[in-house]
Amino acid sequence: MIWRSPDALPSVPPAPTSPLPVADRPLSLPELTEFALRNNPRTREAWFAARAAAAGVGIERADDLPQITVDGIWQRSETGSQTGNQNPWLTRYGPAVTLTYLLFDFGASDRRVRAAEYQALAAALTQNRVLQEVVFQVEQGYYRFLGFEALVRSNELFLKSVSTSLDATQRRREGGLATAADVFRAETQVAQAQLNLTRSRGEVEKARGALASAIGLPVNATLRVQSIEGEPRIREITETMNAILERAKANRPDLIAAEAQARAARAQAEAASRSGLPTLSVSATSGRTFYRDDRPFTDNNSVILNLSIPLFTGFRDTYNVRQAEARANQAEAARDTLFRQTELEVWQSFYDVQTAADGVGTTAVQLRAAQQTAEATLARYQGGFGSLLDLITAQVDESNARVQRIQSFLDWFTAVARLNLSIGASDNGPYTSGTR
Repeated sequence: MIWRSPDALPSVPPAPTSPLPVADRPLSLPELTEFALRNNPRTREAWFAARAAAAGVGIERADDLPQITVDGIWQRSETGSQTGNQNPWLTRYGPAVTLTYLLFDFGASDRRVRAAEYQALAAALTQNRVLQEVVFQVEQGYYRFLGFEALVRSNELFLKSVSTSLDATQRRREGGLATAADVFRAETQVAQAQLNLTRSRGEVEKARGALASAIGLPVNATLRVQSIEGEPRIREITETMNAILERAKANRPDLIAAEAQARAARAQAEAASRSGLPTLSVSATSGRTFYRDDRPFTDNNSVILNLSIPLFTGFRDTYNVRQAEARANQAEAARDTLFRQTELEVWQSFYDVQTAADGVGTTAVQLRAAQQTAEATLARYQGGFGSLLDLITAQVDESNARVQRIQSFLDWFTAVARLNLSIGASDNGPYTSGTR
């Protein structure tokens, strides 16, 4: 049986959002990206994580400063002396100031500060990576939305084309030049075209919701985007694979953050290894005590130099060192894993871009040939020559070529965006996905 809370569960508030900067016209990709960087919850989460890590540096540096405490006491007591006499009630009160300062701890606090600084650096770099991922998410959603919109238009053309074929088949059937099976086959193609159109319209709405979510809006928000005019600019990659891999190694914020995390873990291990060493501190206290009766006040002053030498802590320090060493090794292994993953992502994205570039040129030729074939086949069929099967085949080939043409554009834009993300390029990558 599922668990049910006996009390009312907390309600989840809606995520805060901002209105679109421009509501009376379609938004471009740069406008959508800028809005996402300000409105996506992931960017806000990464920002506050970086601020929390920066505050951690101040926490660790607090040990380098003196600790000052002000106490106020009020006491009423009655005691008995060693001779058996009862002392009267005594009421006393007064302030006291205590200063404590750590003089020397064999560098343990310095290692903790260094670890906190590396963690703050890692958090800031992680924030940069989140920004890059949000940009890629917006780009991917934008191109998918435009791709499905183009697919809708392609399916509308296909439906129009097969409807024309159905009309021609029905006229040929009336003239005795076609059979009832030909009409049924043409009607089947029309029904299939209508189904494809319905599905593509559903994919458009799904892509619209995904894009709205990527920029930090509700999925049902009204969103209008600018379409892409012209074909993408295709240019050859001039950099070698080794140069691109070196750029990724130097630019990937998450990879550098992993190195910072590894150094932070190593500094924590060094701090743990020094935690069992002696510490030297000084403390000073100054206070004044007042009495309720006619007694004069008294001053209490002391200075204490404290040397603490841990002798046995139940092997706590030993296991702390082992744990810190293991975590340092784990962080270094995680860094190496991410490095290999980065290499693979760059490698795959590099060849995805090359494949997509070739696909754009190939599908252009394929679509032009398929369109000419479909037009010629339709003219022959309307003139009483040719078979319905040849016409249907030509129309399907034209529709498939148009779909592949749209997919080649989507593959190109997505591959370019993924390559820039894999390299860690924030502004200008080795490729631009503009149009001409």
